[in-house]
Formats: sequence, structure tokens, C-alpha cells
Amino acid sequence: MVGNYKLQLYDPRTGGFMPSSPGLGMHVEIRDPDDKVLLSRVYSSEGRFTFTSHTPGEHVICLYSNSTKWFSGSQLRVHFDIQVGEHAVDYASVAQKEKLTELQLRVRQLLDQVEQITKEQNYQRYREERFRQTSDSTNQRVLWWSVGQVIILLAMGFWQMRHLKTFFEAKKLV
Repeated sequence: MVGNYKLQLYDPRTGGFMPSSPGLGMHVEIRDPDDKVLLSRVYSSEGRFTFTSHTPGEHVICLYSNSTKWFSGSQLRVHFDIQVGEHAVDYASVAQKEKLTELQLRVRQLLDQVEQITKEQNYQRYREERFRQTSDSTNQRVLWWSVGQVIILLAMGFWQMRHLKTFFEAKKLV
């Protein structure tokens, strides 16, 4: 995954946003679904960060300013762009670095796409398995709740019949 960001500082005189000052920066923290920190660094006011995760699921990306001006009422604007999967690879630089021909580069792109599709399929299987487990658990709970309700209804019916029988016997109506 590749993330690009740019900070802009609000200028009250012009009423617009201007490029931020050199002392202003961003702290980037990325956590995986198991809440492990994958990346925790301070960057400048404009930058790019990359990370690779082998854990499927929802990742948390937290960006916050390293400036104390945040508390003095200054406003910041953050432009943020995320590229995931094969879209995050710059194939032009890969071709130059490894001296690949056009055909070799296209084959590399296709292999990366196949790998991305395989990863997506594995993730969908994982989600389907989790959903199936949740559905089975819910169905089992509903079944036992229904069985409990039936037992309670039968017990209440039996108790009411017995109570009415003793009531009528005590009143000598039966």
C-alpha cells in the first residue's frame, strides 16, 4: 500500500489555505487488524509512505500533526491519497531499474494482477468462513432460545392446569 499526503495551513488574512511551514509535519501510524503497529513515523508536511501487510482485514491509518499550533485555533487541510495492490507499483521505474522489455514488463504486470486476484479470493474465502461461523452460531442460539421458550410455555401450562385443578377441588366444583 502506498499513501501520499500533503498538509496545507489556513491563512486568515487571505481566507485560503497555503502550503505549510517547514516545521509542520505529520505523524503516521498504521495498525493491522490484530492491533499491531506496522508503521509509526514522523514525516514532513508533504510526503509518501508505504507498507506491506500480510494480515487480511481492516487496517487503521492514523495521521496527526506534530504541531502545537493545532490547539491555538489554526486549521489544517490534509490531502490524502491511498493506492492499494498492483496500483501501488510504479512499473515505469521497475522497467528502468531491472531493464525489462515491453513484453517482460507486461508479463510482470499480468503476474502481479493474478497475484492480487488470488489474494482477493483468499480474503473473500476467509470472510465467507467467518460469516458462516457467525451464521451457524446465531442459528444455534435461536434454536436453543426457541427450545427454552417451548419448555417454559409447557411448564407454565402444566402449572396453570394443576393450579386450576387444586382451586376447583378446594371449591368443591369438581
